[in-house]
Amino acid sequence: MAKELGVGIIGCGNISITYLALGPLFNGFRILACADLNRSAAELRAKEYGVKAQSIEELLANDELDVIVNLTIPDAHFLVSKAILEAGKHVYSEKPLVLSLEEGEELRRIAKAKNLAIGCAPDTFLGGAHQLARKYVDEGGVGRITSGTCHVMSAGMEMWHPNPGFFFLKGGGPILDLGPYYVANLINLIGPVKRVGALTSMASASRTITSEPLAGQTIPVETPTNIHALLEFANGATITMSASWDVWSHRHANMELYGTEGSLYVPDPNFFGGLVEASGRDKDIKPLPEWDHPFSKANQEHPNGPRANYRAAGLADMAMALIEKRDPRCSLDRSLHGIDVLTSILKSGEEGRFIDMTTTCTQPEPLGIDEALALLR
Repeated sequence: MAKELGVGIIGCGNISITYLALGPLFNGFRILACADLNRSAAELRAKEYGVKAQSIEELLANDELDVIVNLTIPDAHFLVSKAILEAGKHVYSEKPLVLSLEEGEELRRIAKAKNLAIGCAPDTFLGGAHQLARKYVDEGGVGRITSGTCHVMSAGMEMWHPNPGFFFLKGGGPILDLGPYYVANLINLIGPVKRVGALTSMASASRTITSEPLAGQTIPVETPTNIHALLEFANGATITMSASWDVWSHRHANMELYGTEGSLYVPDPNFFGGLVEASGRDKDIKPLPEWDHPFSKANQEHPNGPRANYRAAGLADMAMALIEKRDPRCSLDRSLHGIDVLTSILKSGEEGRFIDMTTTCTQPEPLGIDEALALLR
């Protein structure tokens, strides 16, 4: 196989900017073309980033492309990924991979029949902060993890996103939009989930957009916006997870894990970097010693200060895995297990009972300093 795979993008909205801008940082692939139902959107991105604008049909038939990245809205993920596989291309999708386990299993069936690979974001667990946390856990820093908490809560996407409507429809909501970051990192740190239980609700049946350019428009809410879940892991750990767009302010930390020998304080899994702290039985909370992980290094300016952003690392790892014939860290098995967890949380909220997982997975291999450097050009 070639040492570099050709990549195309379907979906030229906001997230495509991230892939097109950060893609050149990585080994293993090169983005060559993009497509969108709105041809002018594809032409705009193509002009900005020096790639070829094509129709979706042209992109699917493009012999230069080995992998196609699915950046469409969540409700379209299944049909678009299915079309990519049927065109004989590997798929890398933005999260969530699909909206049901049945859709995911159908994609698995097609991929297996055609000897193709499927990968899926989020890849933020490959960030330096989360890999430092993984290293600490693997080395026994907190002993055996027995419990923990996760919280991702705000007042909602309509406050800042330019087109927030789809976040409140089927496939949206905080559990399917933000939950993947948290579940992926918990799988990274602890392993697979055994069962889940949840209470779900919504504060309002509609929301009023306050961001431009749609300020003042009212949008319907068709999915829970307030979720409180319990996750029991295969290793026996029990984790509380709260995801809400009905909270104006709070003081909960993003992720805390408690073990037999101490506690671990993990920064927001939505991002690659951040401060990792820990304590032992002495209860003295201190930052972990810094390490020179390349995905910890700030490479972008943001209103709250410099930030490390290496989205497309998962795509690079998948490309290199295909070349090297190894298991990608953002693999189909882990993505499907994440979907099983997240959709079961919503099902538990609807049915008022604990839901057993029907899938499982292994923890991804750690991404240490040398492995991360190998992904960078």
